[in-house]
Amino acid sequence: MERLARELNRALGGAAEFLSAEGRRMYFPYGGILGQGAEAKGCEINATVGMAFEEDGSPLVLDCFAKNVSIGRKAFLYAGSFGLPALRERWRALQILKNPSLRGKKFSNPVVTNALTHGIRVTAELFANPADELVVPDFFWDNYELIFKEAVGCRVRKFNTFSKGRFDAAAMKAALLSPGGKKLLILNFPNNPTGYTATVDDAKRIVSAVKSAAAAGKRVVVILDDAYFGLVYEKGVHGESLFAEFSDLHRNVLAVKLDGTTKEDYVWGLRIGFITFAFKGATDAQLKALEAKAAGNVRSGISNASSIGQHLAVAAYDDRGYAAQKRQKYAVLRKRYLEIRKILKKHPEYAESFEPLPFNSGYFMCVRPKDVDAEEVRKLLVSSYSTGTIVLSGLIRLAFSTTPLAKLPKLFANVDSAIREIKTRKAK
Repeated sequence: MERLARELNRALGGAAEFLSAEGRRMYFPYGGILGQGAEAKGCEINATVGMAFEEDGSPLVLDCFAKNVSIGRKAFLYAGSFGLPALRERWRALQILKNPSLRGKKFSNPVVTNALTHGIRVTAELFANPADELVVPDFFWDNYELIFKEAVGCRVRKFNTFSKGRFDAAAMKAALLSPGGKKLLILNFPNNPTGYTATVDDAKRIVSAVKSAAAAGKRVVVILDDAYFGLVYEKGVHGESLFAEFSDLHRNVLAVKLDGTTKEDYVWGLRIGFITFAFKGATDAQLKALEAKAAGNVRSGISNASSIGQHLAVAAYDDRGYAAQKRQKYAVLRKRYLEIRKILKKHPEYAESFEPLPFNSGYFMCVRPKDVDAEEVRKLLVSSYSTGTIVLSGLIRLAFSTTPLAKLPKLFANVDSAIREIKTRKAK
């Protein structure tokens, strides 16, 4: 094992037990090209970095690229494996602003990833061994299985998502207490695909369940996939990330917050995400060690995330209109959500065709077709109703995020008609 990896593991102390074998081996190469380049910063002649500059010291950039970027040529420079310092500072401040419960709590500075998917992969590689288990609700984003099971080789244990219209914390607790190695619990609120966020009561039961498992000796890495954070449309819903609760819950619990600009700021193509760490009793040195492990993983995989995206984000957060513009876009989605509630109330006959799953937030909602195959419905919707949907876990996911308000009634009418058509065909 490299000396730098050993030093980081020593700095982590007992917290190194959360790491996978790969996570233990990972380090950030402070003494290599990057470290030597950092030492040369400010020198009259700096012949270290793998970028190119004009004779006047400005970035050597083609005008056909530069003319389309108003924030300047700095956007074409490397951002570094940890991410732009200015962006990391602003995002940390935003995390606290959006989650007041984080005030006074100790957590790492966010490390920039290539959006949420990359953050999930970094987390899997740092913490998941083949003998460990990913504990996940049975309604989940299919990329979790692709990353943890297929790419990393971790086992997957699914638990029932809902019981009597609420999050099934008891099923989650049973999964955490099951035999086996370390557990990696992933919680995605608002949930993809269902569009459900834990209520205040759900949140208390979820936290209590994890604490009970930790007290029983289970080591748990709680991964908060906060991709759709902030898109909550009902009262009584837990409005903050559960990262605050898990940040200092128990010494057997390490919390990883994954978030980003993608859905929160409606900039899907910028691919700017963040990974943040916390655990009870963490020291500054331990949190910095986790940051270095994450940045080392970023460096070994993609070197660093998009600089232009990071600079655009910094500029947006410095813009006086940012908060107001964000509220306007949120209002668009909430209006569609409320329209769906009206449609379902107005058409009780739809209950003969499908059952809506609990939803209160996010981009999506799901329906479970009655007495017909979801995939058969999906195909018929495409071929005969010019309506595209997604099928996951036997559910039909409907993205109201991409459906204009005026077309929502037709969307649900089409789903109802397709299901009835299939039932009629089978009855003959």
